[in-house]
Amino acid sequence: MDIIKSIPEILEKSKAEFKEIKAGKKHVFDKEIILNPNQRDDTIKNKLYICDNIKAMKDLLDRGYSSKLDLICIDPPFFTKANYSHRVEISDGLKKHVIKPFAYEDTWKNGFIEYLEMITLRLFLMKELLSQRGTIYVHLDSKAVHYVKIIMDYIFGRNRFLNEIIWSYKSGGTGKRSFSRKHDNILVYTKTDSYIFNPQKEKSYNRGLKPYRFKDVKEYEDEVGWYTLVNLKDVWDINMVGRTSSERVGYATQKPEKLLERIILSSTDESSIVADFFTGSGTLASVCENNNRRWIISDMGKVSEVVIRKRLSNKIQSNYEVLSTENDSYSSVELDTNYDENKSIVNIILRKYSIDLEKIELGLEDKEIINTILLNNSLNLIEYIGIGYKDKEGSFIIIKEISRNTKKLNIEENILVSISNLENEMIYLKTIDIIGNITLKKIF
Repeated sequence: MDIIKSIPEILEKSKAEFKEIKAGKKHVFDKEIILNPNQRDDTIKNKLYICDNIKAMKDLLDRGYSSKLDLICIDPPFFTKANYSHRVEISDGLKKHVIKPFAYEDTWKNGFIEYLEMITLRLFLMKELLSQRGTIYVHLDSKAVHYVKIIMDYIFGRNRFLNEIIWSYKSGGTGKRSFSRKHDNILVYTKTDSYIFNPQKEKSYNRGLKPYRFKDVKEYEDEVGWYTLVNLKDVWDINMVGRTSSERVGYATQKPEKLLERIILSSTDESSIVADFFTGSGTLASVCENNNRRWIISDMGKVSEVVIRKRLSNKIQSNYEVLSTENDSYSSVELDTNYDENKSIVNIILRKYSIDLEKIELGLEDKEIINTILLNNSLNLIEYIGIGYKDKEGSFIIIKEISRNTKKLNIEENILVSISNLENEMIYLKTIDIIGNITLKKIF
């Protein structure tokens, strides 16, 4: 089928579906609230959705977020026709192993048309959420960017196209019958002509790396040579997240924080709300935390949830809520408890962790590794723990978070929790393992 000829049909079909979604019933979510004990402000400003991003955007519209987001930055699938995994290091107590659980798929049963339909419907929803000062960045590569630009010209208007940013990097393979592919494309559109834009600066090295000594031109020198500061160009040379990078979380398509920071600082103010509806490893939320921006992120992957929760728990983060729609549990945890003399502190002692491997989709080799660890050091499979209580509305309020030690590859087995202010509350423990299985257990 001729793809160009199909685009008008894709647009009309997606527009009709968009109207149906807006008029449809509200979605019901299981709700959790993660409270940072170091955060004095108890307001919940940020959101993590674990569901199809259509449900997330519909919920935001129902909550009054139409025209409220100053920045939407998405990194959707690229139509690579491949599946992606998450690299996890685990220990059986004697040696280290690596497994690669499924993260997400970029395969399309009905081909490129289905892929474009997926993106087009979501772009209609995103435009509805974008504020009058808002900007949207859509991260793609050469396989789809030209078709998506035509679609965005229709949805946002050709006159609202701001830039095509070329993200250039060193990583990747070399080409034997073509030039080596070393860049991605980022399409930038605005909602109106009154958009937020804060010009960022970059180094521009002088010819010969020597000083010009022009009047009224500030010059600087570093280990390379002399340079001036100029407004940022539309070709960005930023390294990918390398194997030894401190920000690496093992997610296959993780993007560098420097890339997201440049976008966020350019197109938002501190009062802005920023969103990513294909969040993957949660880089956008992490960068927003560093730069005092409110954030909303979503992903439907089980692996994404555990990666994001761990990533945010390892930094001083603001309070946020988790809204999810599915919670199949194929795991369980055994534990004991004891208390101090005043019964104000409970000591939770983890004993054993179990997974029903028959119901888990994993490669044979990965299953064998996990089975060995289940027999010898089962607690090493737990990636994240949240401890808290349920409020009157049934929301799970997490007051303490613990994540697996990335060097020792284990989780705390003895956990002390202050319960002096929770006399009448039932306490629960939530575990998420390295492949995203969730268990919620009542402690007392």
